[in-house]
Amino acid sequence: MSRISTLVLATHNAKKVPEMRAILAEAGLDIDVVGLDDHPGAPDVAETESTFAGNALLKARAIAAHTGLPAVADDSGLRVDALNGMPGVLSARWSGRFGSATGDKDAANLALVLDQLADVPEERRGAEFVSAAALVLPSGEEHVVEGAFRGTLTTEPRGTNGFGYDPVFVPEGHSRTAAELSPQEKNAISHRGIAFRSLAVKLRELG
Repeated sequence: MSRISTLVLATHNAKKVPEMRAILAEAGLDIDVVGLDDHPGAPDVAETESTFAGNALLKARAIAAHTGLPAVADDSGLRVDALNGMPGVLSARWSGRFGSATGDKDAANLALVLDQLADVPEERRGAEFVSAAALVLPSGEEHVVEGAFRGTLTTEPRGTNGFGYDPVFVPEGHSRTAAELSPQEKNAISHRGIAFRSLAVKLRELG
């Protein structure tokens, strides 16, 4: 059991809330998880830090202050070996104004990365997804955990599950992209799944 009964996940992404709920349930924690859609007026926090952990803490602090409830925020991204670790913390904004203009940032970001890797051979298309998850309590107590998983990038998108760069990322040991895996399969190995499970351990320790 945990003394925390409700967590606010700092996201409007409808796919992240059930992911977090499932991970906490698997850990035996009876904690309700709600997203920002349940808290109108929540601040839109700019990700201005240079690290995933820094951005996650910025968001979690703001949402804990706004709601008066324990808040969890994550910042995740793709590090591409051939791009010297980029897009990194810029993953969600990699296509810049072009992505905003098209109205589909995910598709624009993905298309730009594939274009930048157009002449990169398969053996040099290594990449990793990285996620930092921050828990901030109304008392000011803070915890940050991280998760990562390696893989390679395809030359074209495959699959309709997931979001972001999932359709071009093939995890190590798999032949399917992250977007071709079921949510359960992806949660078991993903960077965010690893980070959220580490956070579940921390929640259990808090008692």
